[in-house]
Amino acid sequence: MDSSLYKDKPEPVLSPVSEAGTPIAAARLRRMREQLLGYLFLAPSLAVFTLFLFYPMARSVYLSFQLTDPRGRVAAYAGWDNYSRMLESSAFWNSLWITVKFTLLTVPAGLALGLLCASLVHAAGRGSKIFRFVFSVPLALSVGTASILWMILYHPTLGMLNYLLGQLGIGPVQWLTDPSAALGSVSLMTIWMNSGFPFVLLLAAIQGLDNDVMDSSRIDGASMWRTFFSIKLPLLSPTLFFLAVVSIMSAFQSFGQVNILTRGGPAGSTDVLVYSIYREAFVNYQFGTGSALAIVLFALMLLLTAVQFLVLGKKVHYQ
Repeated sequence: MDSSLYKDKPEPVLSPVSEAGTPIAAARLRRMREQLLGYLFLAPSLAVFTLFLFYPMARSVYLSFQLTDPRGRVAAYAGWDNYSRMLESSAFWNSLWITVKFTLLTVPAGLALGLLCASLVHAAGRGSKIFRFVFSVPLALSVGTASILWMILYHPTLGMLNYLLGQLGIGPVQWLTDPSAALGSVSLMTIWMNSGFPFVLLLAAIQGLDNDVMDSSRIDGASMWRTFFSIKLPLLSPTLFFLAVVSIMSAFQSFGQVNILTRGGPAGSTDVLVYSIYREAFVNYQFGTGSALAIVLFALMLLLTAVQFLVLGKKVHYQ
């Protein structure tokens, strides 16, 4: 017999195997395919964000350092001159102050109105579906539609508000042409228009609260107000915090109702920052100054959001 048949033969080299029993090379290939498939699904969203968000923002940063002609073409490099002229302008500081006042008028009142309506609907028995529909109607209206409706209500001679004041023996109010009343009128319309979103979220949050906690507070003899402020309100703090952040950002970006109702007037009493950006860029054709204003607005919103997370975020109870 041939003794070579009994000699040791080299054992075949086995490919390393992963824990699941699949060769590592095949597992890596599968992961690459999954990642590629994930990026493929994200491609439409990334394209939309790039086209309508990232590119306009990068273009605004670029134009904020340039001087442009009325067609928006770059004429010369301006450096920081657009920012310096903006900070030296009294119109900018007036717009910033008007925006701050508008935010203070609309955000707390809007959250309070949404919380009140949500609490009343939750406590109501029969007919609560009707109130849910009524209080959520503003959520379905566009800014343009809501502004036209309130423009009719604010009409000095044909409007319902002045008619009701006349029935009470009070003279008519120039809601949109009086500098002392214009900002309050636009704020009142904005509070109503934005009340639907807080109402829906707060109603869902209230309905999700643990009833055992509420029942325990009643057994312990806590009053309705004590239960609301000591138990219900802290449990709603995550939703209120989210709504506060979103509402402040929305208030700083308000434009449609101002453009339709007052166009920044009278006498600049409703000239919020976004409308001043629109006026500089698309009325005065100062795209460099308008871009600088837009960058400053973005920085202010980013700063306010960070402050809210640092200050108010510590008072939120997630448990």
